[in-house]
Amino acid sequence: MADSTKLSFSFRFLSFFLIIQTLQAHIAEYDDYLRERELLAKQNLENAYHPNPEEVVQHYNEHAARSLMGLNSTRRSMKGKNQSSGPCEAPNPIDQCWRCDQDWKEDRTKLADCALGFGRGTTGGKDGEKYVVTDSSDDILDPKPGTLRYAVIQTRPLWITFKHSMVITPDQELLIMTNDKTIDGRGVRVHIAYGAGVTIQFAKNIIIHNLRIHDTFPCDGGSIKDGEGHVGIRTKSDGDGISVFGSTNVWLDHLSMFRCGDGLIDVIQASTAVTISNCHFTDHNDVMLFGAHDNYDLDEKMQITVALNHFGKGLVQRMPRCRFGFTHVVNNDYTNWLMYAIGGSSHPTIISQGNHYSASSERVNKEVTKRDYASQDEWKNWNWRSEGDLFTNGAFFVESGSASASKKFGADKMIAYKPGQKTPLLTKNAGALNCIAGKPC
Repeated sequence: MADSTKLSFSFRFLSFFLIIQTLQAHIAEYDDYLRERELLAKQNLENAYHPNPEEVVQHYNEHAARSLMGLNSTRRSMKGKNQSSGPCEAPNPIDQCWRCDQDWKEDRTKLADCALGFGRGTTGGKDGEKYVVTDSSDDILDPKPGTLRYAVIQTRPLWITFKHSMVITPDQELLIMTNDKTIDGRGVRVHIAYGAGVTIQFAKNIIIHNLRIHDTFPCDGGSIKDGEGHVGIRTKSDGDGISVFGSTNVWLDHLSMFRCGDGLIDVIQASTAVTISNCHFTDHNDVMLFGAHDNYDLDEKMQITVALNHFGKGLVQRMPRCRFGFTHVVNNDYTNWLMYAIGGSSHPTIISQGNHYSASSERVNKEVTKRDYASQDEWKNWNWRSEGDLFTNGAFFVESGSASASKKFGADKMIAYKPGQKTPLLTKNAGALNCIAGKPC
């Protein structure tokens, strides 16, 4: 083949590759600004990837064990009490870090010290200014000061709160493509609903806390301001509640999510160092997708913790569905699924510890697990392990991989995590909280 022919072929292949990548990113026009953001995101992936994931699992379990010591007394104090009038309810290791402080409103950034799992160390806008959302409107091309969209396109770190309860209806994707942001909905009732969802793309160090995200749907795209000095051109969005794309150090905590257009939460395309915790999920088909394509092997470095969530009524599947990577599923309460709870393809590692799996009725599939696009001869080598899980109403988890896989991932060094019998209590307050200033939350 002549050099000119080879060059032409290479250019066509590269162009085709870039077009495919662009479509996957919902970006219609890749300019220099976005190429730079993507390059930085891949560098962040390398920096955030933990070569010893067992150390992160062990770190979570050590915190869980410490909080277990006070669990019985917490249970007694919670008996017959409700969240707004009773004593502090913080029976799990993340919530114990901040919820018993009656001055949480004055010391909001204390939350930034509380992430566990692969997202630990995520501080969001802790080192930045405070920004208060006063206006629920949304202008995608010229966001007004006081709106949420104006806040998330700022280059500087910000800790974002809300002056009063509101419903924000994004006209197009609410794009978070800048670093070091916290969206903190404590003390009010904030809904992101009846429009597009939230997309975290090529960003680092993001906390989203105490929001209600629901009834989102696909939007047509077009020109959307995504930085202080940049307007991007987007293709049609999927309608995910939250999409994490090419981003690192992300913590999603105390969210209530239901009825979104595609997934409730997708984590895809070389995202890592993510923790999803204390959330309440209901009324949805495809709940979580980790890794969007079986041929995108950068997701081998995807590391996600799913902890202390309640998977509730009206759910069907993908809690989560994983491709590649390492997922620690720990102390979650699964009370409803129709098809399956945990699934995957492309040899992901899934360590399930201390979860409660309850097959909700005789109509549902009793098996927790589902492998796709692989014969048993292939998936029998995938490391899917269950330790300390509680199974009720006939639920069962089909393990695979090495019987010593748990030791490979540090179980022989761990202080015991909380057993599945404790999980309904640990997840009692999953979802958005009704925090009142001057009282423990």
